[in-house]
Amino acid sequence: MNFLITIKEIRENFFRKENIYFITLIGVIFFFDRVTKLKILNNFSEETFYVTDYINIDLTWNIGIGFGFLSTTSSFFYSLVTLIIGLVILFLFYIFIRSERIDKLIYSLILGGALGNVYDRLIYKAVPDFIDLHYHNFHWFTFNVADIFITVGILTFIIRSFFVKN
Repeated sequence: MNFLITIKEIRENFFRKENIYFITLIGVIFFFDRVTKLKILNNFSEETFYVTDYINIDLTWNIGIGFGFLSTTSSFFYSLVTLIIGLVILFLFYIFIRSERIDKLIYSLILGGALGNVYDRLIYKAVPDFIDLHYHNFHWFTFNVADIFITVGILTFIIRSFFVKN
């Protein structure tokens, strides 16, 4: 019975004015991620394009989770990971609805990026990563705009957890 009350509460709180602003932010992040990925997919091949001495555009397809972890050729494992990511996104939306304003901002960053990447997982069966940061021969993991928002959101969450007492 508590679960049904919670669903009713979420439905009522979802369309509060404050939430609409943050849901719009999620949509803007998702849109910005889509635009950058489509620009890369439509204008770059799998060749490396040198932007500066430290940044390349290098299109790679990530079949794992963040930064290529858990990459596999198993379609079952890929589907399982995608399902788990979907469930985590739903759980984050639940937490988002019940959170305070500053936390809603943090969850918006994470959700906007996560939705961008899960969209690619469902449509392309992989996530296009294309930002290659490097210093001489040391290359960081190739990533995309969604990964930036997810990372900033998670780092902000961690920092906030250390310094803000409830």
